[in-house]
Amino acid sequence: MSDTVSKPAGGLKAWLTSDTPASRLQARAIGLWFAWSDLVRNPLAVAGLVIVVLLILMAIFAPLIATDPPNQQNLADRLMAPGVGGHILGTDELGRDIWSRIVYGSRVTLQVVALVALTAPVFGLVVGTVAGTIGGWTDRVLMRITDIFLAFPRLILALAFVAALGPGIVNAIFAIALTAWPPYARVARAETLSVRRADYIAAARLQGAGTLRIITGHIMPMCLSSVIIRVTLDMAGIILTAAGLGFLGLGAQPPLAEWGAMISTGRQYLLSHWWVATMPGLAILTVSLGFNLLGDSLRDVLDPRGAQR
Repeated sequence: MSDTVSKPAGGLKAWLTSDTPASRLQARAIGLWFAWSDLVRNPLAVAGLVIVVLLILMAIFAPLIATDPPNQQNLADRLMAPGVGGHILGTDELGRDIWSRIVYGSRVTLQVVALVALTAPVFGLVVGTVAGTIGGWTDRVLMRITDIFLAFPRLILALAFVAALGPGIVNAIFAIALTAWPPYARVARAETLSVRRADYIAAARLQGAGTLRIITGHIMPMCLSSVIIRVTLDMAGIILTAAGLGFLGLGAQPPLAEWGAMISTGRQYLLSHWWVATMPGLAILTVSLGFNLLGDSLRDVLDPRGAQR
């Protein structure tokens, strides 16, 4: 097959559903099309995708969606109930609009999710594929280091790193990334062990491909689907860890709007003014649910072992 793009005959849909792809690009496009078709047929997947897309749009257009500046204080309006005085979700103990702070807090959540998703899985993928391909002492050393990280609960280990580095959103993201990579290394190593003796790997070696070329060009692409599934399923845990650090005062620092910190300051008013802590808690619940629904559906669609769909 060549990588040249042939002109779609009979329209784009016919090109995407063809049984005889004319190029590698068309073959990849057909695979993505059928995966997307399977995904959108699942209502739970659609619900999860809608929640994630809404989170992204909320973070991008926060200045347009928010009704007030997130840090604007008005003690005359403190602890107003939802719907009173034009405040959709009420106000907190300093008179700040809770809806606006939740909207701007989505930026912090998305920042944590994006940076951790771009660092921890990549590092875990490299460690797992190198360990599985080379084997021997390299495999033993890398996997024992992975086991050490896995022996500690993620939140406890993140707390230790943040305590050593100091509070702040940047240090919190760094700490979460340091504690999130071991599961990806385990998944990548398991996938590597299942394919490293495959015929196409042996053929690549016979053609003179080195270990680095085999890892980056043949083994890593085979592990990507499993890693993507794991990343999506781990997003809820990452959000909860970031919220936990914020709740303990080790994540985003005041006056930055962050959902965990909002719950922390509102817990003292939980019985008398329930909305102060409940509204950011519902935001965390909704976003975590969205990532879980999307991750479960992606597992069904992208499962390399052909899970039943």
